[in-house]
Amino acid sequence: MTPGQFALRFFYTPVGRLKQCIREGGPWAQRKTERGRQEMEATGERFGALPTFDNAPVVTLHLMTGRRFWYQTVFCLHSFAEAARVNIAPEIYDDGSIDAGYRERLLRLGPRVKIHSASELRARLDAHLPADRFPALRERWENYPNIRKLIDVHLASSGWKLVIDSDLLFFREPTVLVDWLLHPTQPLHAVDCTESYGYSRGLMQELAGAPIGPLINVGLCGLRSDELNWEKLEHWCAQLIGRERTNYYLEQALVAMLVSGRTCTIAPAKDYVTMPSRDEATRPTAVMHHYVDTSKRWYFQTAWRRVLPGS
Repeated sequence: MTPGQFALRFFYTPVGRLKQCIREGGPWAQRKTERGRQEMEATGERFGALPTFDNAPVVTLHLMTGRRFWYQTVFCLHSFAEAARVNIAPEIYDDGSIDAGYRERLLRLGPRVKIHSASELRARLDAHLPADRFPALRERWENYPNIRKLIDVHLASSGWKLVIDSDLLFFREPTVLVDWLLHPTQPLHAVDCTESYGYSRGLMQELAGAPIGPLINVGLCGLRSDELNWEKLEHWCAQLIGRERTNYYLEQALVAMLVSGRTCTIAPAKDYVTMPSRDEATRPTAVMHHYVDTSKRWYFQTAWRRVLPGS
């Protein structure tokens, strides 16, 4: 064992786990959170088809999911349908872990569901984003699942698409989103609780050639597929990584660069809340919550129960 491996195993890893435990409320809170998560997943097994509404429009939502997140996708879509009172045609993108059993669970959402299989997505990738021409994007596709929300949804496609994360819950009518879905004319994004691009603003602006907007969050992300320039995205990706290394927030940085200098529809932060507090998660006043970081605790312990029928 090298000194670096020794330090990683016996110092950095246990210290990291201890810090995470403290941030998540301690071991008892972690156990309570995990019990809530297990109960949420078991409840997801009992959900059936999405509700339908006579004379209501049909809107399409795009989500990436898999074995670890399928039940969150189910809760997200059901809560959106109930809050918006619209008919949803979900397009679901396999993160590589959807087997026959999870596919069957997702298809219970109804006849409008379309699942893009891992084999289909890889074939499209090989045809339109070959590794010899797009090495940076292909490497990230293999090793950084978040970028698939950009590549798998928009590659070799056209038209406006709203991509949403699965760890969202809706409590009231999301009029901003429904209006955009029915009449999209410009990009859409949510507002972050803290700016998280992972790369320096100076480098991002140098590459994009325009000012980078503040607090862009891609839990809600509306883009037009045929406007994406994959050669430019390959260059940006390679430059960001080459000059400032890989980062978990690369996808968010790329979207911030794509919409730089453009007028966007911004989901208001007070209604579309990223990382709700405990009080807000327990007694929701907002239209939507996005449960990132430490708010996962409230998501699994409390919040999902608020969108059950009769809650």
